Parts: sequence; C-alpha cells; structure tokens
Amino acid sequence: MRKADVIIIGSGLAALMVAYHLCEHKNVIIFTKANKETSNSWLAQGGVAAAIHRDDHWLFHYEDTLIAGCEHNDDEAVRILVQEGREALQHFMNLGFSFDADERGQLLFGREGAHRMKRILHAGGDATGKNMVSFLFEKLSNRVTFIEHDPVMDLIVYDGRCVGVQTKKGTYMADATVIATGGVGQLYTFTSNAQTATGDGIAMAYRAGAAVTDMEFVQFHPTMLYVDGKAVGLISEAVRGEGAILVTDDGRRVMDGVHPQKDLAPRDIVSRAIDNEIKNGHRVFLNISMVPHFPSRFPTITSLCERYQIDWRNGLIPVVPGAHFLMGGIVVNVHGETTLPGLYAVGEAACTGVHGANRLASNSLLEALVFSRRVAFRLLQKMERRSVMEKSEKKESNERISLPTKEQIQQTMTQYVGIVRDYDQLLQAKQWFEQYSIHKLVNMASEHDDEKRTIMYMLIIGWLITTSALQRRESRGAHYRSDQPFEREYWKKRRIVRTKAEHFTKEGFR
Repeated sequence: MRKADVIIIGSGLAALMVAYHLCEHKNVIIFTKANKETSNSWLAQGGVAAAIHRDDHWLFHYEDTLIAGCEHNDDEAVRILVQEGREALQHFMNLGFSFDADERGQLLFGREGAHRMKRILHAGGDATGKNMVSFLFEKLSNRVTFIEHDPVMDLIVYDGRCVGVQTKKGTYMADATVIATGGVGQLYTFTSNAQTATGDGIAMAYRAGAAVTDMEFVQFHPTMLYVDGKAVGLISEAVRGEGAILVTDDGRRVMDGVHPQKDLAPRDIVSRAIDNEIKNGHRVFLNISMVPHFPSRFPTITSLCERYQIDWRNGLIPVVPGAHFLMGGIVVNVHGETTLPGLYAVGEAACTGVHGANRLASNSLLEALVFSRRVAFRLLQKMERRSVMEKSEKKESNERISLPTKEQIQQTMTQYVGIVRDYDQLLQAKQWFEQYSIHKLVNMASEHDDEKRTIMYMLIIGWLITTSALQRRESRGAHYRSDQPFEREYWKKRRIVRTKAEHFTKEGFR
C-alpha cells in the first residue's frame, strides 16, 4: 500500500492543472486507465473562450454563457468563470504557452456558436487541446507521478471520508482525492469523446455516497464527421465560426428560419435541427466552400477527412450530431469540494452549475483552467496531515449478475435517451436498465474485470441520465422532450440531485 498527499484520477487539462498548482508543495499521483494522452482535452479542437479582447467585456461573456445555458446556470460560478478566466488564461500564457497570432504578434480571435463576438483563442489551428495538454506534460515531467494503464476501480471510504483509491494493481491512500475523469460520451453510439469517457469517476463518486446532479443534460455536438454509418471524429464549431453553413442533400440551408443566429445558434438547437432532417430521410453536410485557407486553418480536420477519403475540396463534409459534453456530474462548490469529505472533482466530471442546461462553446477548457486553480488552492489551504485508516467501508460481495454489452447500452441510450426524448421512450429505457439490478450494482463490490466494471458503471450512469430525464417534465437546453416541448417556470434553476440513499428506500427512485 502506498500513500500520497493528493491522488488525481484522469489526465486531461483539469487534472494536469490541479497537479501543476500542487506539485511544488505536495506529493501528487495521477492515475489513468489508458495512456495519459487519452482524454477529451487531448481531442479538443475549438479553443478557449475568454473576454480579453479590448472590445470585449466579462459581462458580455457572462450573459452569453447564461443565455446558452437557458439560465439554469449557477450565477456565481459563471461570474467566477468569466472574471477569473482572463487571469487564468494570462497566467497560462505567462508560463510560456503560445496561442495563434498574426504576423504582428497580435492574438487571433475566432467566433463560435452563441458568442456575440470573436473571443476564442486557438493553438495550432484546431489542435488547441492537444497543444495545451502536451505543454503541461512537459511542465510536469519528473514533478508528479504518472501511473498509466492502472484503472481506479473504486474509492476507499472510511468513517464517512474518502481516504484513497483501489486500483487494478494496488491500494493507495491519500489526504485528498480529485476526480477529473471527464464525461459520458461513450454511452452513445455517436460521440466526440475519447474511448475512456464512460462516466467511471461519476459512478464511483455516486457509489461512494457523493451527490450528483443535472445528469439529464447531455450536450450533442452538431457536427461529427459521418462516414459509412459511423461518427469518426469532430468537426469543430470554429468551422461554422469561419463562415461554413449546414445544408441538406437537396441544397436547403438547415438553419434558415430556425434561430436568429442560424448556423451559430446554441448547440442544442443546431443538433435538433440536423436530427430532424436526418429523421426525415435527408443527409446533412457542412458546406466549407466559403472558408478561406481551410487546410491551414483546420489541419486536424483536413487530415481527418483525408484519412476517411472525404474530399473536402468539393466543399461538402457529411456530418451527424454526436454526444459531446455532460453539463451535470458530481455536485461540487466553486472550490471543487464534493459532498463527501476528502473527495474533490473538477472538469467535466464535476458540476458547479457553470454550464447550466447547455454549455457555451469553448467554455470547457476555460473551466478547466479556472476551477482547477481553485481546487488546488483550497487543497493547499485545508490539507493537514491525516492519519488515514488502512481499512475501508465494505460493499456487499458480488453476486452473479448478467450484464449487457457496451453496444447494447449505446443503442439503448441513442434510441431512447438521445437528442429528442419523450415519456414513453424514457420509461422503456428505465425498464431496460433496471432489469440489470441497478441497486445491486450501486452497492456491490467493484468488478476486477475491466470490461465488466466499465459496463457496470455505464449502466449506473445510463440509469441516472434516464431517470433524471424522466423526472424533469419540461424541455430546457440540451434536455428536450417532445411531449413537454416548453420550459416550465417550476423547473427554472431547479436541480435534480441524486445520491445512493435513493437505493435504500422501499421502492427505490421513481
């Protein structure tokens, strides 16, 4: 058994920034279930949004974030994001990181959906996330311990406190544990997410007793490259920010008459419009013919198209929406503290409420910069050397429970809990999930078999999304119900908070 000051689960931008701010003062171990480059941050193309242009103001960014989030956002968290975001971004550049600039050295600003002006910084065109993460790997070299290909199986809880983790290869105790495992995109057939984004960290926190919330709000990115019935990679929203438009196979503009911002409307609106065209038998394309210098501005996307033999030179790229970002997650305050002492969460796995019902484009990397710093500073303030017990609260021993395949979970979520939902579909999905004894999966010991454990956690997350969507009887942001197509005043700012205590009631959650 090993000990550390801080254990971080995940290796995306949020995880690495927490580690960076702590490594001078604390012994930090970072765990990943694959290699450290496998994360949604590594795949992030769009950029970082921040109101740093002389014509911009944090209040404009604040208002755009609230509008995109359908005002379901936590106002204080949004204020922190947009005000502290400028300082956090400047600090990152002061470390030596370079964003794209013109020949005079002036920063280049791009525009994306639901932003009123150009405020998105990019690095390497459409390789922003990869460049930022690679930069931090260099900064952290020999300063923290990376343990790759050793998945965390479960959190260790003693006397109502998280005191460490159980991995595939051993037990590790820590004064503080930080979950930064990303989102849940792999629960769907089409997704922009890394293969590892199966909701493990959220499921582990829920099983350990921490509260989760807003699980019904799953954002679908409108434009995934669509090849032979599969979504094979992301086509950044920045492409539409540079003037590209969505068209059908019969030449109609998809977003005409749908929203005043047309192709730069919030993601939920654009995704539903594309989904509607596809359900009506049409194919949808991104027309890039008006984008100047496309291959130099978007080298990653150009390479992706060429890899799948899509001729971008003809101006039309076939697209389909795909699961992209979870606005909900583990309940945290603005310092990353969960409802379980000793456990913190940051990034997409956490829910401060900053994104509301629908994340504004390019706010995710900014969130990682801002709130990782807050988590690290809170840890430095609070941590005192604890004598952690080498004993954890026992979960029930495993029973033999039949499990579905990962593909069956993806098919169920895509068909019944996707871009457009209704009561009958959600009820059918709920019944499908509950045939696998969710309450037992929540309380039983974690599986040692990697595939079975992943499926077990995917079932818990899928059930949480489905049952939360059933409970929210309205449409708001990324949660759209065709049988309840309007926002309702009753649900404004009302969050659905879930804890494992619901599995100890007589009838369970309804």
